[in-house]
Amino acid sequence: MRRTGAQPEVTRKVVHIGAGHVILIAWWMGVPTWAGVAASGIFSGIALLSYRFPLLPGINSVGRKSLGTFFYALSIGLLILWFWPLQQQQYAAIGILTMTWGDGLAALVGQRFGQHPYQIWGEKKSWEGSLAMLGVSYIVCAAILLSVEGATFETWAIAGAGAVLATLLESASKYGIDNLSVPLGAAAICYGLAQIL
Repeated sequence: MRRTGAQPEVTRKVVHIGAGHVILIAWWMGVPTWAGVAASGIFSGIALLSYRFPLLPGINSVGRKSLGTFFYALSIGLLILWFWPLQQQQYAAIGILTMTWGDGLAALVGQRFGQHPYQIWGEKKSWEGSLAMLGVSYIVCAAILLSVEGATFETWAIAGAGAVLATLLESASKYGIDNLSVPLGAAAICYGLAQIL
């Protein structure tokens, strides 16, 4: 992306979206819990070191203070630790892919087409970006739930709740914490509602 002259934020979001698919690979390959958690720990450590040393310049050089890369790696480990032993890997995938696709496209849409800004706790967002987050999160949640649970009213309702919560968490985030709150929140609400419904 840098060779094509793309802006640093575009490069960062391409990596943000692409890297999240590691959760699908881990699910499909049956990666054991310990291996997923260990990989998350290693990459969380690399992310923390990269804030001190230029290990990941294309990802961390966007001109703002954020621990987003660290929270990203941490969220993968926490969701694997939570859902792998339960044999409910689909909820870990919902959490991570909602964050990667929803948050990634929300930022790109907001920067490119955001004409209606708003602020929460000093963070600038746009309604266009938030609507992109809502729509993409709904598609991600629904697609994963449909592949596992089938097309039922509950599936659509749970996907809607996951998308709404993910959007609220993303819009109210600071310092990259949405890379932790969105995946954990989306996974938790979808899992919790699935148990109830």
